[in-house]
Amino acid sequence: MKNLFYLNKYFVKYKWHLLLGIVFVTLSNYFKVLIPQEIRKALDFVYNSLQENQGLAVSDIPTNQLFRFAITVIGFSIMMGIFMYLMRQTIIVMSRLIEYDMRKEIFANYESQDINFFKRWKTGDLMSRVSEDVSKVRMYIGPAILYGINLSTMTIIVLYAMIQVSPKLTLYTLLPLPFLSISIYIVSRMINKRSELIQKQIARLTSISQEVFSGIRVIKSYSKEEQFAEFFEKETSIYKDRSMDLARVNALFFPLMIMLISMSSLLTIYIGGFLVNSGEISNGHIAEFIIYVNYLTWPFTAVGWIASIIQQADASQKRINEILHVNPAIKNVNSESYPIKGKIEFRDVSFTYPDTGIQAMENVSFVLEPGEKLMVLGRTASGKTTLADLILRMYDIDSGQILIDDVDLKEHNLDVIRRFVGYVPQDVFLFSDTIEDNIIFGNDNDDVSRVKEFAEYASVHKDIVDLPEGYKTMVGERGVTLSGGQKQRVSIARAFIKEPKIIIMDDSLSAVDTKTENTILNYLNTMLKEKTAILITHRLFKNLDIDKIIVLEQGRIMEVGTHKELYKNKSFYYELVEQQSLEEIA
Repeated sequence: MKNLFYLNKYFVKYKWHLLLGIVFVTLSNYFKVLIPQEIRKALDFVYNSLQENQGLAVSDIPTNQLFRFAITVIGFSIMMGIFMYLMRQTIIVMSRLIEYDMRKEIFANYESQDINFFKRWKTGDLMSRVSEDVSKVRMYIGPAILYGINLSTMTIIVLYAMIQVSPKLTLYTLLPLPFLSISIYIVSRMINKRSELIQKQIARLTSISQEVFSGIRVIKSYSKEEQFAEFFEKETSIYKDRSMDLARVNALFFPLMIMLISMSSLLTIYIGGFLVNSGEISNGHIAEFIIYVNYLTWPFTAVGWIASIIQQADASQKRINEILHVNPAIKNVNSESYPIKGKIEFRDVSFTYPDTGIQAMENVSFVLEPGEKLMVLGRTASGKTTLADLILRMYDIDSGQILIDDVDLKEHNLDVIRRFVGYVPQDVFLFSDTIEDNIIFGNDNDDVSRVKEFAEYASVHKDIVDLPEGYKTMVGERGVTLSGGQKQRVSIARAFIKEPKIIIMDDSLSAVDTKTENTILNYLNTMLKEKTAILITHRLFKNLDIDKIIVLEQGRIMEVGTHKELYKNKSFYYELVEQQSLEEIA
């Protein structure tokens, strides 16, 4: 159970729920144990009355005394039921509160991680841990602890009551229980191993499902549905086999426990008969003991079930701890709030992707004053997108220094930097929400009054109003209901409405036509006058006023300067200009 020790902080937080739950369980069991004592008294009363008055019929026994026994038993049952209700209202409620806190903690941990974390861990696996694994742990926090406390208190109270009657009969009655304990130990180890394998396979199935549904267009276009169905069936069969293996262990264990408990009942009747004949106990005591044994039947039978839950929870908590113990590589050391002017400086910046070992940037240096416009050109995999990621501090650089307003990026408040930077990524992502909400997502408030204005700046307003529900149209998961160009322009509007000090556009006009591109660029010339802008692209924007151009090649700056300076060099930039001119003529 060492992995479950992590939950102790939650038990401390909800200590009153737990403590009151223990009290209510104890009181419920206390009144429950009083019931067989009253039944014993009633049976002894009837037996003694018949013995003292030979020939007396059962119907002649005074009913007022029996009625008093019946009322007492009913009263104890009511009190037992009240405290059972209260114990569930404390311990089960506590488990739901802890489940709520755990999911929040795991989700917050996910959000705090750097980009590289999500490259190492599969989405389906992360989803499985925050859903399936937390549910398994809740079963331990709630039902397992509840029945565990119930088992402990019931055993203590019943044992005390049994010993008070006859230590000898108690010893014989409990004789099979050590064998029960040994079997629990053996089986719990088997359950733990099987549970861990099952949880891993659940995570794999979740990952496969998520990946298949996300790439369903590709699967259908290549007619691979049957192949993936067979693959999923194979993985599901592995899960089925592992689950059946665990079920077989449980199927063997529960009958074994019931057999051992039944042996206790038989020993009670057999040994109890000798003790009655010797006058050590009364007839009513045998009935009392049988009820006590039945009281212990469910708690001790539940030991196997509790052990199974605990082992499954331990396996799940181990997987959760693996995530929670991963410290974010990017840490925010500043919590102050302040404005950003927009100066950007790279000083001999080098960076290698930690997951692949590929060097994406080597000794890159440039200065961009507030309000200046920088165009970054280069072939595929030259480091253009990496430059944007580093400014947003999605990764930390290996060497060199990145400064914003002459302050090291690592010393800035990350929330401030990202609030003052408008980023239009190359891989556009839209949420499963309305177009209006996707655009307003870029703003710090929910003011929708300017959504239309910035949609027009991004040249997407006409497309939106032609949709069935206009700005209230749901775009579907990842914006699947919109075209590539429409998604890009909605993403641009989302960045524009933020009105940031720094704009970074990563190949964000690749899916729009020339007319739409010119409309957006004309607005950019007006909008970007007082803003620092970095335009990452494969092609030139002749209609845009650019102060500086950088050409990247394999993570290094091969050329830097103005349009005229680079054109005179007759290198990569010159070739790009000439090639684009020929394409426009054609």
